[in-house]
Amino acid sequence: MGGHSGSSLDRRPAADLAFRDVTATAVPPPLLADDLLDTLARRAADHDRSGEFVTQDVADLAARGYLRAPVPVELGGAGLRLDELARLHRALATRAPATALAMGMHLFWVGAAADRFRAGDDSLAWVLHDAAAGEVFAAGHSEPGNDLGLADSVTRAEPDADGGYTFHGRKVFSSLSPVWTRLGVHGRDDTDLEAPAVVHAVITRDAPGYRIEPTWDALGMRATRSDSTVLDGVRAEPGRVLARVAPGPPSHPYLVAVPAWATLLTATVYAGIARRALDLAVAAAQERVSTRRGGSTRAHDPYVSWTVADAVIELDGIEAHLDAATREWSHDRPGGLAWTTRLFSAKVHAVEGAKRVVDLALQVTGGRSMQRGQELERLYRDVRAGGFHNPTVEVAHEALGAGTLLAARPER
Repeated sequence: MGGHSGSSLDRRPAADLAFRDVTATAVPPPLLADDLLDTLARRAADHDRSGEFVTQDVADLAARGYLRAPVPVELGGAGLRLDELARLHRALATRAPATALAMGMHLFWVGAAADRFRAGDDSLAWVLHDAAAGEVFAAGHSEPGNDLGLADSVTRAEPDADGGYTFHGRKVFSSLSPVWTRLGVHGRDDTDLEAPAVVHAVITRDAPGYRIEPTWDALGMRATRSDSTVLDGVRAEPGRVLARVAPGPPSHPYLVAVPAWATLLTATVYAGIARRALDLAVAAAQERVSTRRGGSTRAHDPYVSWTVADAVIELDGIEAHLDAATREWSHDRPGGLAWTTRLFSAKVHAVEGAKRVVDLALQVTGGRSMQRGQELERLYRDVRAGGFHNPTVEVAHEALGAGTLLAARPER
């Protein structure tokens, strides 16, 4: 059977969803204008409260061309590179973090394909054509019991005579579950026990052999609908097999580009949360009156000033780190261990630093920030999700520490 989850939305044919029918206009509106950001921000609290997916947000962003932003201009997109898109994505995250996180799961597939296209590799052009036509990509990579990420899989990939593969396993934390039309998956092919392979491919929503289980009822980022996807023999057509590589850190150019886009766009979301938290804290300090200080606002409290300064210093470092990493990827296209360490450090710095900024913002704002329905209370919960995206703190510290120590090891 084709996949679905339990909501009435998910039973609608994908082709009927509004954002599938978007066509380019002669003079397209801005990808992210203030009116759209204000609209998305107004919806965010309701989405969080109900856990309802951000369907209308996706439709509105698609109508502005945001879902095809990385697609080259000649193929119908805006042609944005990672550094350009990351700046927009941070603005989106300041107003609607869950929407930004979900959209990033689509954009990293498209952005990585655009990088390969600009490098002269048109083997992934179908990804760009699909995105330009309104298809929505999502990631089916997280698996229970697999802490190696793309380097291996506990999902089984079985080859068929035509060059396609069927996949058998369970994927978790699959954002965009209600609306994806293209799902990237990976699985292990042990047909040749002496030369096992990890197979990366894309399945389509209308293919039989999978189901979506509505398991997402989380502390934060509730509106992403990151449900579980059970693969029960769903087939990826030969033309949608992205790569077949040996287990281990993938060296395939597209599989190198995907984590770069995914990690930095995800980190950018948490930087956006930190920026919004700081803005809310500053506004609260300017409005909140202190009886202890003779009726002046808390903006005149030296402790508040110190706390805000700590948040500013932390956030400046996060944003500079991400700007440098996205710029380096977009214009220098690095590789190897040195780039991996920079990528990992940027993600961990952004997420762990964002947690600190949000905590400081709560200190400045005071007890009212704990009330359900307050934006800072939602941001406090949303920012906690950052630690569960790969690379986790544990994985990053192991890679960064060992890599740095071994690289600096004196010759004997």
